[in-house]
Amino acid sequence: MLNVDVIGNKKRKRCGRVFRFMNFGEQGYPVMFNGTSFRENVNALLEYANLESNLNMGMAMWSFQLELHHHPPLHILLFVIEESIEAALNRHCNHCQYVGWGNHFICNKKYHFLLPSKEALSSCTSCESCCDSIGTMKLIELEGHMMHGVFHSNGFGHLVCVNGLETGSNLGGNQIMEFWNRLCNGLQARKVSLNDTSQKRGMELRLVNGIAYSEPWFGRWGYKFGRGCFGVTQSMYQKAIEAIRSMPLYLLTHHIANFNHEISLIFSKYQTLSDHSLITLGDLFHYMLELKSRLPRETCISSYNTSALVETNCRWSPKRIEMATRVIVEALKRTEFRWISRQEVRDAARAYIGDTGLLDFVLKSLGNHIVGNYLVRRSLNPVTKVLEYCLEDISNVYPCNEGLVMSSSNKVKDKYKITKGQLMKDMICLYKYILIDSKPIIGLEFLSAIPLAARIILDTKYFIKDYGEVPLQVEVGSEGKFNLYCTILLRNVNNGVHDHEYYLNKDMAMTIPIPMPPYECITLKSCATINDLKLEVERNFREIYWGLKSFVVESNGNLMNAKGNEMVFGMIEVGGKLVLEGWNGGDIGINMVEQICERDPNKGIVECICGTKEDDGERMVSCDICEIWQHTRCVRIPNDEEVPHIFLCKRCEQEIVLFPSLP
Repeated sequence: MLNVDVIGNKKRKRCGRVFRFMNFGEQGYPVMFNGTSFRENVNALLEYANLESNLNMGMAMWSFQLELHHHPPLHILLFVIEESIEAALNRHCNHCQYVGWGNHFICNKKYHFLLPSKEALSSCTSCESCCDSIGTMKLIELEGHMMHGVFHSNGFGHLVCVNGLETGSNLGGNQIMEFWNRLCNGLQARKVSLNDTSQKRGMELRLVNGIAYSEPWFGRWGYKFGRGCFGVTQSMYQKAIEAIRSMPLYLLTHHIANFNHEISLIFSKYQTLSDHSLITLGDLFHYMLELKSRLPRETCISSYNTSALVETNCRWSPKRIEMATRVIVEALKRTEFRWISRQEVRDAARAYIGDTGLLDFVLKSLGNHIVGNYLVRRSLNPVTKVLEYCLEDISNVYPCNEGLVMSSSNKVKDKYKITKGQLMKDMICLYKYILIDSKPIIGLEFLSAIPLAARIILDTKYFIKDYGEVPLQVEVGSEGKFNLYCTILLRNVNNGVHDHEYYLNKDMAMTIPIPMPPYECITLKSCATINDLKLEVERNFREIYWGLKSFVVESNGNLMNAKGNEMVFGMIEVGGKLVLEGWNGGDIGINMVEQICERDPNKGIVECICGTKEDDGERMVSCDICEIWQHTRCVRIPNDEEVPHIFLCKRCEQEIVLFPSLP
């Protein structure tokens, strides 16, 4: 059983070094991270860990005790679990397949980095067998961890989950992501993927953040478009975001607001709160999210409209300006809250006030100002290009006292309050009625493009951060050792023919190139020969990849004429790149290559009408005749309905219809 204290998770029963959470993973803390590969760095890190279990069943586990606070003391645990591919029930990685890395070779090991939740720790410590492979696997499979990330031994990884304060965690989402980013940088990860399905009160946050910031929340840490579902491409994703972000608010104000008065009030509220003009839908969402981050959790802030209508050197007295304002508001009341032109408002007010200069001054100053229980809104008509005014009753939205905003002291008396809860309610309203359930309006077809663009953004869940290749290190230490960067190319010698392509399926009219793994740093002595290079390359790639246990270098790639006893560094410069060809202890046929790659050949053929050719993690259905898989959404099977027991794709249905009937 794990030797940890779950209650409050403040102390370890076993004595061990405690590391500061806020610095863990930085260069030199706890290790220098100066290895030439991910494998070297993760092994160096684990030398500072507490060994929890070391069984001969493919599941070794270590732990680090991390200090969040010194006063009062608060500690959390970081578990690192080494999973041998031999112990895995399924050697193929679903995360790799979904993100488009199905052509990667299967690695010998995975490393799980877990910040477990209190519930997960409690569940495991109550299990007597949690230090065996079954209990360790249970810890990996549990949901609700504060963080779960996994690395393959070649440096590619996946961030499986992040759960912050709102799920009861001791850490905020930002803190967890900073921690994860430090680990990836320190360990020299190559690329890391994630599946962004985060939600808040029913809103998909990748859509909300995409509109507000042109990127998902994870984009703050460098995660960019990785792969779209349902055939979505990066170009489609970027255009969809820009289409919604650039949607002018005045178009929505003049059209949607006529059918949904609540939307109009929300626009007015945040335009009045903002110190600058909110022109587009992207501006509005950006301002709302920024305002939300500044609002306290329970209390609220008060905001005053500080734009005084009367200047200190104004030639009209406060009394005359107040009278003119009353006349204009009464004129707008008589329009029954319709939009009317500036000239119409001016003409109606001139029946009571003859000073047109005073009227022009007040009309110019009244735009988007609160007067008593009303908001005077001003907007440019997108068709006529004429300024228009409208009066909105906001007594239910902004509770305030009767009377005008202005006083003789030229200060705004009335104020309104907004809480974080009210802001979230407003955002949910915009999300529902503009982005998701926007109703089609005759003559306003452009509005129907918003839900379509939103669907494209929602169909983009997989994001990738590229940490770049390991910086070229010319010399290692002072022992006369130097580095080369090598990769391999497997040869297909079936039927005596050298070929670098293989068929995924004999029935498919397509070929997939045999993949090349990423370059690995090979350290050699300055006097190393070509034969030494071959042996070192074989050792490294056998150690990393499960399917290359019998890999043999056959030719020297771009050193074709080199002999085995010749010196390496006389033929290639230090830090150079080299491709070596070889074979895997026999012919590399179709089945062999499929079995050593992350793409699972047993999942069948994917050929959906949306253009998808590989499994993207979405729900699919297989035709009972041709056995080709398609998305249930693309063949119009709702998500809330079960897949039919018998399903035929359109192509097979048409072939059956055209099949000649029997006599």
